[in-house]
Amino acid sequence: MTRQTSRRTVLATALAATATAATRASAEPRGTEDPAGTPAPGPEAAPVDYHSWTSYTDWRCGAGSGTRVVSGHRPGVVLDRPAGTIDYTDPHTKTTSTWEYATWTSPARTLPFGATELVASWNARTPQGTWLQAELGGTYSDGAATPWYVMGRWASGDTDIKRTSLDGQDDGRSGISTDTFAIDKPAGGLRLAAYRLRLTLYRKPGTQLTPVVWRIGAMASAVPDRFTVPASKPGEGAGHELPVPRYSQEIHKGQYPEYNNGGEAWCSPTSSQMVIEYWGRRPTPAQLAWINPAFADPQVDQAARYTYDWQYQGCGNWPFNAAYAATYHEMESVITRLRSLNDVERLIRNGIPVITSQSFLASELDGAGYGTAGHLMCVIGFTPAGDVIANDPASPNDAAVHRVYKRRQFENIWLRTKRYNAKGQVVSGSGGVAYLYWPTGIMPAQRAALACVGVR
Repeated sequence: MTRQTSRRTVLATALAATATAATRASAEPRGTEDPAGTPAPGPEAAPVDYHSWTSYTDWRCGAGSGTRVVSGHRPGVVLDRPAGTIDYTDPHTKTTSTWEYATWTSPARTLPFGATELVASWNARTPQGTWLQAELGGTYSDGAATPWYVMGRWASGDTDIKRTSLDGQDDGRSGISTDTFAIDKPAGGLRLAAYRLRLTLYRKPGTQLTPVVWRIGAMASAVPDRFTVPASKPGEGAGHELPVPRYSQEIHKGQYPEYNNGGEAWCSPTSSQMVIEYWGRRPTPAQLAWINPAFADPQVDQAARYTYDWQYQGCGNWPFNAAYAATYHEMESVITRLRSLNDVERLIRNGIPVITSQSFLASELDGAGYGTAGHLMCVIGFTPAGDVIANDPASPNDAAVHRVYKRRQFENIWLRTKRYNAKGQVVSGSGGVAYLYWPTGIMPAQRAALACVGVR
């Protein structure tokens, strides 16, 4: 079968439709109805399993070839001695370079349910002259093996390689859409039963340079197709708001068009930067020296450059955003799915903002003033009545970023997996995807709040 290999292709098609919807305000908000007339499955029917390898014991349980486990307050894995060399031709620069490499492979993770999707993420540092590749190898529910799929070729910089996803990976049963593994035909009953993750660490030959990886994990899920989700009732987070900085992506229009045509497409790195700075981290003046000094909020330009995926041709690669956040001092990050706004409330009450991914017509989110095929914003709190307080980067200036959205509308556009676009076509939704960033030294109550949503 022919697979839709890139999430960007889906967004590009839908974006034209939603742009039309925004101008005519979409007379028919059909995305809130289930066309089959069946009850929408509740959050309990949407299993999610986030699992990671982070501790010294975790790393020691993996299989290494040329890698070494390092201990300390933040254990990890490094390249100790080369297992071999390769010649890698960068598909975006066409240059070929020789690299030494070593590998680490996780133990198999047997899932507590059959998964239809999986997104990997990692926390690492790659000094200049190094980079890494993350891969997924799985076992189907019928016992057959998947190929080893590349989930990302990544470096924190962009001088050695161009960080990239890899299109065209498909075995006729599953494949990769930018950053997401998915079963091709989940209605047929095939599922992912287990998986392993493999890291390949690269460095320039003859050097002692090495990447260091502190966390690698994956969020596996089996979110059923749903146009609507049951409404959650306001809970423990109602009436709480976090002091997250406000940054607009729109004021960066036209800046550095080589990174997806400038700021109007920078919702993901702009949201990431807001949360990074909430935790007290910022780029240094030296790191920002490449940016035109006339530009306001240059740290947003910085985030766009260092989350950019040269294959996707955008800054919206979910794991690349998480990896960027973790390049800051003592920061951790994951990509996962949450089940309802009650999960978000629990995190907000404990001081942890949540970046959410959603898509909607202009008529489906009162007060937004636009429609989108895919957009990231940062939930920073809840009103006493339980409505969502969001820092929405799709705003004309920094002051306007602070928004209040109706709880029911926001929850549905974020958690659903199916929706109608402006042409009446059925297209996908994110199914509750969220970015979570936090420092290593958080309080026990904050660590417990993360554990409550499945992140350890």
